[in-house]
Amino acid sequence: MLRNARTVARKELAGFFASPAAFLFLGAFLAVTLFVFFWVDTFFARNLADVRPLFQWMPVLLIFLVAALTMRAWAEERRAGTVELLLTAPVSPTDLVLGKFLGAMALVAIALALTLPLPLTVSVLGPLDWGPVVGGYVAALALAAAYVAIGLWVSSRTDNQIVSLIVTVLVAGAFFLIGAPALTDLAGQRVGDLLRALGAGSRFDSITRGVLDLRDLYYYLSITVAFLVLNRLAVEKMRWAHNSPRPAHRAWQWIAALLVANVLGANLWLDQIGGVRADLTADHRYTLSEATRGYLKDLREPLLIRGYFSAATHPLLAPLVPQLRDLLEEYAAAGGDKVRVEFVDPHDDPKLEEEAASRYDIRPVPFQVSSKYKASVVNSYFDVLVSYGDQYKVLGFRDLIDVKMRSEGDFKVALKNPEYDITRAIRKVLLSYQGGGSPFATLSRPLHFTGHLSPDAALPPELATARKALDQALAKLRKQAGDKLTVSFDDPGADPALARKLGDELGFRPLVTGLLDPKPFWFHLTLSDGHQTEPLPLPDTLKPEAFERTLEAAVKRFSPGFLKTVAVYTPPPPPPQTMGAHGPGFRTLRAAMGQSVRWLDTTLDHGQVPAEADMLMVLDPRHLDEAQRFAIDQFLMQGGSVVVATSPTEVELGRSIDGHPVDSGLEDWLAGYGLHLGKGLVLDPQSGALPVPVERPIGNGMSVREIQLAAYPYIVDVRGRGLDADSPVTASLGDIQVPWAAPIRIDAAKNQDRKLTTLLSSSAGSWVSTQPNLIPDYQAHPELGFAPTGARGAHPLAVMLEGRFDSAFKGQPSPLLKAAADAKPDAKAGTDAKTPAPPTPIGRVIDHSPRSARLILIGSSALFSDRATEFIGQALGSANLKPAQFAQNLVDWSLEDQGLLAIRSRGQFARTLAPLPRDAQAMWEYANYGFALGGLALVWLLNNRRRHGAARRHARLLQEV
Repeated sequence: MLRNARTVARKELAGFFASPAAFLFLGAFLAVTLFVFFWVDTFFARNLADVRPLFQWMPVLLIFLVAALTMRAWAEERRAGTVELLLTAPVSPTDLVLGKFLGAMALVAIALALTLPLPLTVSVLGPLDWGPVVGGYVAALALAAAYVAIGLWVSSRTDNQIVSLIVTVLVAGAFFLIGAPALTDLAGQRVGDLLRALGAGSRFDSITRGVLDLRDLYYYLSITVAFLVLNRLAVEKMRWAHNSPRPAHRAWQWIAALLVANVLGANLWLDQIGGVRADLTADHRYTLSEATRGYLKDLREPLLIRGYFSAATHPLLAPLVPQLRDLLEEYAAAGGDKVRVEFVDPHDDPKLEEEAASRYDIRPVPFQVSSKYKASVVNSYFDVLVSYGDQYKVLGFRDLIDVKMRSEGDFKVALKNPEYDITRAIRKVLLSYQGGGSPFATLSRPLHFTGHLSPDAALPPELATARKALDQALAKLRKQAGDKLTVSFDDPGADPALARKLGDELGFRPLVTGLLDPKPFWFHLTLSDGHQTEPLPLPDTLKPEAFERTLEAAVKRFSPGFLKTVAVYTPPPPPPQTMGAHGPGFRTLRAAMGQSVRWLDTTLDHGQVPAEADMLMVLDPRHLDEAQRFAIDQFLMQGGSVVVATSPTEVELGRSIDGHPVDSGLEDWLAGYGLHLGKGLVLDPQSGALPVPVERPIGNGMSVREIQLAAYPYIVDVRGRGLDADSPVTASLGDIQVPWAAPIRIDAAKNQDRKLTTLLSSSAGSWVSTQPNLIPDYQAHPELGFAPTGARGAHPLAVMLEGRFDSAFKGQPSPLLKAAADAKPDAKAGTDAKTPAPPTPIGRVIDHSPRSARLILIGSSALFSDRATEFIGQALGSANLKPAQFAQNLVDWSLEDQGLLAIRSRGQFARTLAPLPRDAQAMWEYANYGFALGGLALVWLLNNRRRHGAARRHARLLQEV
C-alpha cells in the first residue's frame, strides 16, 4: 500500500516540477519570507537572536502556498478527464489520496528547507536557542499538513482550479482566524480561550515557543486525518458517479462521519490532559525546575496560588492568560496536596472582589482599548496571589510581563519569566513565614557557641556588664534551641596555645579600650556547626536584646529557610541647595533584590557593618573615611562577601556626558589585595547603543543638536568569551552592557594563594581613554564616534577573589580608638553631670579572614544606577534587567542560596545579537538573498538531473522493446 502511495507521490512531485510553476511558487515564498524577516520585522533593529519573524507570518504564507500547490491536484484531473484513468488503475483510492498528500508535503518541505540559512545566520550572529527553531519547523510541517489535507478535499469537490484556490484560502483562513486576536478580543475570556483552542494560528504560536505539546500536535493531526477521510470519501463518490444509490454508499458516508467525529472529538478529551509535552528550549524555560520542586517539597502548610484574571482585558494580555494557567497547573501537579491553584474573575463574585481589595490590595487596572468603532477603558484584573500561612505576595501585570518596543506604537508583550517570578514569591512567603518561628527549626546540624573571654576582673567595666547581658541572651536562646545549641567559654589569655590557634585560624588578637591602654583582654565570640566557624561581631549596644539580635542573625546564616540580609552602602544624596544635583539612585536594583533578600541601608559611619548582614554591597563609594574602610575590612575578615562597584571616573549625564575624577577612598585598600583600577574608561567596538546628542550642520555655519541612537563604545557589550562560562554567576547571563567601566589590573603575585575569577571582560578590540569629554563625534569618526588610541586588548571589568585575606589594619590599633580619642571631651566638660559619658570603644581588629571570604570588584560605579539603567533600556527598547540579574546572581552564589540562580536566566529577551556595524549587517542580509537564490538553483539542478535520468531510463526501455 505505502509503496503505491510513494509511487503516486513521486509522480505528483515530478508533475510540480514539469513546469516553471513550482519554481515560481518556491521563489515567491522565499521572497516574501525574506522580505518579512529583514524589512517588516526588521531583524537587525529587533536585536534578538531568534527567528520569530520567520515563523510569525508562516501560517498566513502557508495558506497561499498550499492553496496554490493543491488547487490542481484533483481539479485538473477532473477537468482533463484523467480521473477515470486513475480510478481504474491498479492503485487503491486510499493510495491515490495519500500519494497526492505526500507529494504536496514534499514540496512544502523543500520550501521550508530553503529557509534554513536564516536560523544558521542567526546562530552565527548570536546565541540562538535551537529549541524554538525546531519547534517552529515542526509546527510549520504540522500546519502545512492540515492545510494540504484541506486543499486536497476542496480540489476533489470541483473541476475549476481557481475555485479550488479561492475556497482553500477561505477554509484554511477560517481555521487561522478563529484563534486570531482580531476575533478573540471581541469575546470574553472563556469564549476567547475556546476560540484560541480551535484556532490553527494560536496553536502554531504555542509550538513555536519551543514546547511540543501533545494536545497541539494532535490538533493538527486530527484536522489532517479528518480532511483526508473526507477526501477519500469524495474520491469514492467519483466512483459512484452515474450509479444508483446503494446501501454501501450510505455506509461509506456513515463510516466517514463517525471517523471525522471521533478524530475531532478526541481533542476535547486530550484538552483535559496536561503535562504531556516536551520542552525543547535550551534552558527548559517552560518546565518547572528542580529548584521550584525543591521549594514545593519544603512546604509544611497549604500553599494557595490564585490567579485573578478578568474576562475582559487588554488584547495584548489576553493570550498570556492560557500560558499562566498551564504553568500554574504544573505547580499544582508538582506540589500535590500542599498546593491549591485557583482561577477567579473578581467581577463575577462581589465578595471575592471585596476580599481581594481589602485583604490583598488587589484592584483592577484601567486599560485603554480600541475597536473598529470606538475607544474605551476596561478595568481588568491580571494578578497572581501567592499565600502561605499569614504571609502573602501579589504579582501584578507589571511584575509578570515585559514590553518590547519595536517602533513607534508597535509593542511586543510577553511574559517575563513567570516561573522565576512565582517561585521567588513562593520562596519569600515561605521563608518569611518560617522567619516568624524559631531559627533552629531548619538546622541540619547542631551549633556550638564559644566565648573566648577573659575573666570578669580583667574586662573593662562595660564588658563585664556585657558578659552578663551575653549570658542572659544565651540562656533565652538555649530555651528555643533545645539540644541544637551548646555553649562553652575559654580564656585564651591563660592558654598561649589557644591564643596562637585563634590568631592563625581566625585572625583574633587581644583587645584594648584605648591607644595607651596597657591591659589587653579577650572578648571574641564564634558560632560553629562543625564544618564552618563564623566570628560574631559585637553589637552596637552591649545590652541583652542587642546580643539576642546578633546571635539570632548568626543562627539564621546556618539555617536554610530564612531570608538573607544584604547591607548596602550608597553615596549620600547631594545637599538640597545644590542646583541640578542628584544622586545616582538605585531604585531598580532595590526593587529587584527586595523580592528575594532583605535590603538594609547602611552608612558604615560607626565603623561597623550591621550585625544581621549576610553580605555587603558598596555601590559608588565616594570619599570613604578610615572608619568606613575599617567596617568593610573587618566584615571581609569575618568571612563575609563584599561587592564593590566603583570607578575612578564619575560620569555626569545631562545635556552633556562628562567624566570627572572621583576619590572612592578604597584605592589603597584594594591595592593591598592586588586590585588596581586604571585611570581611564574602557571603549569597546563591541558596544551597546545610547541616545546621545549629536551636532548636525544645517548650513551657514549653523548646527542643531539632536538625540540619535548610535553605537557608543563607552557602554561595553559583554558576551561570549567576556563572560566566565565556568562561574554560575555569569554562565547563564547571556550578555550584559557595562557602562563607563574602568579597567582592572590584577597583581598575580599578591593573589597567588587566592582563587581569581574574571567575571566580566571587554573584547580583544577594546582600548582605554582618559579623555573627559565622553560625547562621540560621528562626523570625524563615523563608525564609533571616537578614535581608538593606545594598545588594544581585553580588559577585566569585574573580578572575584576567594580565599584568605590579611587585614589592612593588621598589627595596628583599631581606628575607632583613635576616633574616640580625638572626640574625647576635655576634663572640664567631662565633669558636667548633664553630659553623658560616651561608651568606651573596643579596639577589636581581626587580622585575617577564613578561606570562605570573597571580594568582588566591579569597575563601573554606574552599572547598577537608575540613570544608566534607564538610558540603556531606552536603546534596547525594553527594561534593562541584566544588571539586577547580575547582582542577584552574585548574592545567591555568595550566600550559597542558588535555588533561583538557575531559573533567573530564562527571561524572554535574554539572547541578543552581537554588535555589528551597518555594513556587516547589510553583508549578512544580502548573503541570505544569495543563499535563497543558490537554494533555488540547487533544486533546479537536482530536478534537471532527475529528468535526464528518467529520460535515459525511458530510452533504455524503448531500445529493449
